[in-house]
Amino acid sequence: MMKKCPTVMMKWMMTWRVHLLNQSKTELTARQSTVKKLPKKECSWQVKANDRCFYDQPQFMKRKFLCLKKSKYSGNAIKTYKYNPITFLPMNLWEQFKRAANTYFLMLLILQAIPMISTVSWSTTLIPLLLVLGITAVKDLVDDIARHRMDNEINNRSCEVIADGRFKHVKWKDIHVGDVIRLKKNDFIPADILLLSSSEPNSLCYVETAELDGETNLKFKMSLEVTDRLLQQEQAMAEFDGLIECEEPNNRLDKFLGTMFWRGASYPLDADKILLRGCKIRNTDYCHGLVIFAGADTKIMRNGGKTRLKRTKIDSLMNYMVYTIFVLLILSSAGLAIGQTFWEDQLGKKNVSWYLYDGYDYSPTYRGFLAFWGYIIVLNTMVPISLYVSVEVIRLGQSYFINWDLQMYYPEKDTPAKARTTTLNEQLGQIQYIFSDKTGTLTQNIMTFKKCTINRHIYGQNRAIGGKAADKHEQVDLSWNMYADGKLSFSDSFLIEQIKSGKDPDVQQFFKLLAICHTVMVDRTEGDITYQAASPDEGALVTAARNFGFVFLSRTQTTITISEMGIERTYTVLAILDFNSDRKRMSAIIKEPEGNIKLYCKGADTVIYERLHPDNPIKDDTQEALDFFANETLRTLCLCYKDIEPVEFEKWYKKYMAASVVTSNRDEALDKVYEEIETNLILLGATAIEDKLQDGVPQTISKLAKADIKIWVLTGDKKETAENIGFSCELLTDDTDIRYGEDISTLLQTRMENQRNRAGANSATSQHEPFFPTDRKQALVITGSWLNEILLEKKKKKKKRLKLKIPRTAEEKQKELLNKQKVDSMKEIRQRTFVDLACECHSVICCRVTPKQKAMVVDLVKKYKKAVTLAIGDGANDVNMIKTAHIGVGISGQEGMQAVMSSDYSFAQFRFLQRLILVHGRWSYIRMCKFLRFFFYKNFAFTLVHFWFSFFNGFSAQPVYEDWFIALYNVLYSSLPVLLVGLLDQDVSDKLSLRFPFLYIPGQKDLLFNYKKFFISLFHGIITSLVVFFIPYGAFLLTMGQDGEAPSDYQSFAVTTATALIVTVNCQIGLDTSYWTFVNAFSVFGSIAIYFGIMFDLHSAGIHVLFPRTFIFTGAAPNALKQPYLWLTIIVTVAICLFPVVALRFFSKTVWPTNSDKVQKNRKKYKAEEEWKPRHSVFRRGVSGRRSAYAFSHQRGYADLIASGRNIPKKRAPLDSVLGGNAAELIRTRKMS
Repeated sequence: MMKKCPTVMMKWMMTWRVHLLNQSKTELTARQSTVKKLPKKECSWQVKANDRCFYDQPQFMKRKFLCLKKSKYSGNAIKTYKYNPITFLPMNLWEQFKRAANTYFLMLLILQAIPMISTVSWSTTLIPLLLVLGITAVKDLVDDIARHRMDNEINNRSCEVIADGRFKHVKWKDIHVGDVIRLKKNDFIPADILLLSSSEPNSLCYVETAELDGETNLKFKMSLEVTDRLLQQEQAMAEFDGLIECEEPNNRLDKFLGTMFWRGASYPLDADKILLRGCKIRNTDYCHGLVIFAGADTKIMRNGGKTRLKRTKIDSLMNYMVYTIFVLLILSSAGLAIGQTFWEDQLGKKNVSWYLYDGYDYSPTYRGFLAFWGYIIVLNTMVPISLYVSVEVIRLGQSYFINWDLQMYYPEKDTPAKARTTTLNEQLGQIQYIFSDKTGTLTQNIMTFKKCTINRHIYGQNRAIGGKAADKHEQVDLSWNMYADGKLSFSDSFLIEQIKSGKDPDVQQFFKLLAICHTVMVDRTEGDITYQAASPDEGALVTAARNFGFVFLSRTQTTITISEMGIERTYTVLAILDFNSDRKRMSAIIKEPEGNIKLYCKGADTVIYERLHPDNPIKDDTQEALDFFANETLRTLCLCYKDIEPVEFEKWYKKYMAASVVTSNRDEALDKVYEEIETNLILLGATAIEDKLQDGVPQTISKLAKADIKIWVLTGDKKETAENIGFSCELLTDDTDIRYGEDISTLLQTRMENQRNRAGANSATSQHEPFFPTDRKQALVITGSWLNEILLEKKKKKKKRLKLKIPRTAEEKQKELLNKQKVDSMKEIRQRTFVDLACECHSVICCRVTPKQKAMVVDLVKKYKKAVTLAIGDGANDVNMIKTAHIGVGISGQEGMQAVMSSDYSFAQFRFLQRLILVHGRWSYIRMCKFLRFFFYKNFAFTLVHFWFSFFNGFSAQPVYEDWFIALYNVLYSSLPVLLVGLLDQDVSDKLSLRFPFLYIPGQKDLLFNYKKFFISLFHGIITSLVVFFIPYGAFLLTMGQDGEAPSDYQSFAVTTATALIVTVNCQIGLDTSYWTFVNAFSVFGSIAIYFGIMFDLHSAGIHVLFPRTFIFTGAAPNALKQPYLWLTIIVTVAICLFPVVALRFFSKTVWPTNSDKVQKNRKKYKAEEEWKPRHSVFRRGVSGRRSAYAFSHQRGYADLIASGRNIPKKRAPLDSVLGGNAAELIRTRKMS
């Protein structure tokens, strides 16, 4: 029977392959007929190869503007810049004057040009306005030049395109839809192309998708068989005239539907034949493709989402406060204008001194009208024009501090942190939710073999030869293995001793299984062995077996060759039972050279344990080892085998053949057959792989959590993998209750039913009831499919019915509208309830989500929680999420740069996020809040002096100060100290900011800048203006100077009030400064010195002689300030302004100190660095804590490819001969055949 078996089996296998071939032909015909029946709407995108004139037809043109039309096919050039040399000036000015403040000051400038209204020189407004517009324009220009450079760098990359019968080098921007292009190894793909042929067997093409999803493991694509056979020569490429009909451009990265029509036949196309822009060609010498989508139509660009204008909360609040000041300005001006009208009406010309008569006999009402506009001009400094430019300068400086931070520099990749925008820094200090990608963001996507358990023994700890424990980590000696790659980090020499000695046959069987049971493909070039795996885990296991002496060398369609401790052995592969997400395991049935048939199986422990033989003596010990591995957050995988009798295999193989050729539900039929053979398995042991996190990820997440920041992980990975990473980075712990999609759906359904049952006021209270009454931490793990179902986002398939166009009545339309509104309302309630529930959880992990779903989750939290969000990722699938969040962060230094290009901030490692948020973000927020509070205060104190002066000058809109003082107050006299506070101030050091994350919380609650703080600044400014005006006014009243002359003239009064104001506001900013440096001290005292220097110059006789009409305060300052009485007045004024502030500060810090005050007070105690201690899981014997999360590929592995034989190398001419002159003869031969 044993001798007959091989012949019988080979006959069966040949029969099976014939069945498969016939089945594939039947499927091809069926798919072609299906494609032909597709509605036009699904396949309305037509692409003709090598025919650019095809796209100029009228049906492909769309209206762009009025009668101008443009082709619907985008060019391949990308454009992210906003301006060009012609449009820069008008567009930039238009954007700047869309700001209410800039428009206001432009109107003010026009009013100041009217002599009968203005009492202040127009230069006081023109100079600051030009300064603001100029600085902003320069900043916008610099940003746009950087975008131009980036666009040019990408658009000017080179690529080979068929033109005039041969391949020519052209730039990416000159590629069009329908072009046939050639790409070589390590080239980026310039557009979405249909793979036609390649240098690999059967036109396979390996691509790296790091730019799309951050994953570095290779994926394979495969062309149509007809194009592989006929489109290898250059001339054949040039004569190719196929027509592609496919779906319109969309953002679905894993979907494609189309048909190719060529030479009278049609061929179905799917996503496996499409190479996407942004991917990179790997391990393929060259490939040819047809451009289907270009430029903005490519899937990677479609996934980018809309570029949103991002503004900070402080920006919005500041605008509302400016509007409030506008209202105060109008009310103040109106009140003073009424005072002018009353003054003129009651006193009249008879009671007015002759020298005040202006020569115009206007009515009191008209004079009041003119006075209103006059006061709008005089009090315009209530709305600070320099506020916006000062804010821009501070933000720019803070951005440079981020760029210069050496503690956020990553030397391994030579990558510094980069603030790619200058407008969001203070928003970093208000983050409440962080949405993070997993692969490449939290993890390195590097799988490392760490430990294993074989026959009750755990290997992987520090042990020397003989099994004795070693004191330190010593790398095992693998010099005996010629195939070892030298990258394995392993310190258990006892395992090496066991393998080499062969004392425990299970140890060798264990690694033999790893070398055989897989779908990895091997590439051997010049003696080097390179593995191509469908998942990084599988590659890590095969590589580990290689290092331990069991080396996978090669495979064919029916055999696999391995080296077992230096001896090559070839096994016959009878069947590969591939992995899928439901099976969670894979098996290989092989026949040994001795004739024995064995089944090797590996998979998740949850499914393996159900299929073990009842008599498995190591089952309980392996379970304890699995729990031990799981507590160390390692990814576990069980290995087992089974001896199969030939008779049993024959019976099973018949069923296997039958299931392989069924026409419907083939996958389900195969899974059922697999179940029959995968029983009574003998357990060998288990592996433990580390999905290596980036350095410092758990510490970073821990600190951010202490800052009351909630972290959600949004990943396209499978649930088990995402959940395991959650435990690794301590988002999930053993004391966390994990809720899944089905639990959440039930909870939401119950809550909504309760809300419907409760009427009126009770429904409002039910909305605030907690979903989880327990005190235990809750976590939510939900898949993309559950997310769509819960949020009512599933698209219902419309049934195709014959539609008759019958006009609807108004009642029917109203009914349809009401139904739509009801559905929308229900959807909104459902979404709001889900967000409330999710936000109650300590952490949320969304897995198997699409880029669109990632952005949707972020948008829901923004919409219903009004929270400040940050999204961080590294791949193109994260771009939409990054653009949707208030702040987007890209991980740079990896292969993919798409996320970085769309981000607001970028750096190389996730751990730098804690410094960006807790240090730079917090400092930026505190500095900006302190700056704004003081800026409003000093402007109110300055401007409202005019208001009090109006009651003593007949409401004539005469200013208190000299014109030049008004123009220079916000530019020179008081700007530098407050700017430096906005740039340099810090309440605690960066180390203390990181050590005490709770100091971050005030920013989340908007405690440092809000309407309350604004009105406190207003009140403070009013009090200061009252003191600054009335103390000098009282001092000047009935006063006699030292020389017998009264110093109570207007100019001396102006000098005294101005001097008291300058000293007060500069000393006030000194009191508000927490971090004193030489620069701060110089700015405070230097500003006062600059004031005196400029004032004495402007009041000198020399400058008056040169410009008599401009400088009219001749000698005012020297005359006034030589009087000791006025110096005493100034000192008293400053003291009365500052002493209450000092007393209040002392009282508040003593009685009601903030957390920041407490840390400041005890900062010397906290100088020592705090060490982060990882959370240790408690190992409890007998209690299973297993978290099997073996990351098989998201799709099926390479089993189908191996079984088809299309990966087997075959002889093919090199590239040089492909371009030779034999193409024409070959084409003629093919046509004849």
